Amino acid sequence: MTKAVVTIMLKEGVLDPQGKAIGHALGNLGFSGVGEVRAGKVIELELAETDPVRARAAAEEMARRLLANTVIESFKVELA
Repeated sequence: MTKAVVTIMLKEGVLDPQGKAIGHALGNLGFSGVGEVRAGKVIELELAETDPVRARAAAEEMARRLLANTVIESFKVELA
C-alpha cells in the first residue's frame, strides 16, 4: 500500500473569498501580522500500488481528472 497526499490550492490571481474571510477573522481575534491567507484542501489516498512511480502517476491522474479543477486550481502530489 502507498499513501498519496494531494494538496490542492487556488492558482495565483484567482480570488479566494474563504482565505480572505479567514484572514479577516484572525485579525478580529487579535492575531496581527498575518498577511495574505489562501485556503485549500488536502486529500489523502491509500493506493494498492506499491511502485512509487506508478502510484504518483495514478494520484496525479486522479487529481487532474476529478480532485482538482485545473482551470482555477493547482495541485501537488506527495507520497508518504
